[in-house]
Amino acid sequence: MTDDHAAGGPGPALAAPVLAGRRVLLLDRARIYVCGITPYDVTHLGHAATFVWVDALGRVLRLLGVEPEVCRNVTDVDDVLDEAASRARARYDSFAAIQQYHFEHDLAALNVRPVRHEPRAHRYVTHVIRLARGLMTAGTAYERNGSIYFRGQAAAIHAGLGRAEALRLSAEYGGRLDDASKDDPLDAAVWQAAEAGHPAWESPWGLGRPGWHAECVAMAMSAFGVGVDVHAGGNDLRFPHHAYHSAMAEAFTGVRPYARAWVHVGTVTVDGVKMAKSAGNLVLVSDLLNRYPAAAVRLVILDRRWAEDWDYTDASLEAAAARLADLYEAAGRPPRRARRPRARSAACWPPTWTYRPPSRWPSGKAAPRHACSSRLSAWTNYRTWICVCRQRGHQRVGGPDA
Repeated sequence: MTDDHAAGGPGPALAAPVLAGRRVLLLDRARIYVCGITPYDVTHLGHAATFVWVDALGRVLRLLGVEPEVCRNVTDVDDVLDEAASRARARYDSFAAIQQYHFEHDLAALNVRPVRHEPRAHRYVTHVIRLARGLMTAGTAYERNGSIYFRGQAAAIHAGLGRAEALRLSAEYGGRLDDASKDDPLDAAVWQAAEAGHPAWESPWGLGRPGWHAECVAMAMSAFGVGVDVHAGGNDLRFPHHAYHSAMAEAFTGVRPYARAWVHVGTVTVDGVKMAKSAGNLVLVSDLLNRYPAAAVRLVILDRRWAEDWDYTDASLEAAAARLADLYEAAGRPPRRARRPRARSAACWPPTWTYRPPSRWPSGKAAPRHACSSRLSAWTNYRTWICVCRQRGHQRVGGPDA
């Protein structure tokens, strides 16, 4: 900061944080896009690490006089989500809204501040169709059998990957290498032709649904225009997701680079294995917060460089809690306690959801009444209510965003 004052003379300091080795000059706001969750399961520490780091970045930027404008998407159109909703015998959108509420509840308990934009992919289908048309016009996408594919070889080369490694990663993240409609296995679906067991929407090429990378491009461009100051996400999303996102955005707009800086948060492992449901090694945020204060959980995440992969152990969290107590003592503050576990009553869980839906939506249209007491309902983004009265068998979603 001293050099910036010297260069500019008296007056406000220049906000010029260094992210991933690149100095990013900022005026009064920072456009930050962070890859959100696919809401099909519980929030674990691996998820939380990314969002806690982005929250910490926002707090630092505010200290520099820059307001962070954060967009965190909700990938509620996804094959994994469709499978989970099918197992639960629920509509994909209702299932996603309920899981999203639990996710936001966990982030709030971790003192992660609400974001400015939280787009849900199913509301951006028309945007993806326009994106597909634009990429075809630019010559970087083509149509085959009702699907639109983006040519991906250049994205792999730009990411510095050999073809074999790019193919391996694409296969790991649902790239459908055996899709015979593709010109190249590395090509990615911008629009996927309709398939049984998945939602579908009308398009100029027939029924279908958006592709994963294209959803993020559409939501980011809708929120911020041609580019962002910072794009954040887990380190495991570098390729193919971030590489294809960047390539599609740049091909559509002609503006390069799409992102001025990338924040790839380190992967959380347990005994050297990436935390994942398939590995059976999830450490749930809700369980940690029942044993430790939120500040201790944040500290165990932030007590390292943000790009560093790290292995979680109970001992590391114990050490963070002890260090937090020392800091509180040094500051003359009483230590904070862990969150008291909520009792799960036989009637309805959790009993503390007491938000009351209004009688009318903002448009003036009457809001539908639901079967159980309104005190057992909760709000998602203040526009969608979810009813989770388990005893009465309700698990409904309503509202203009549902």
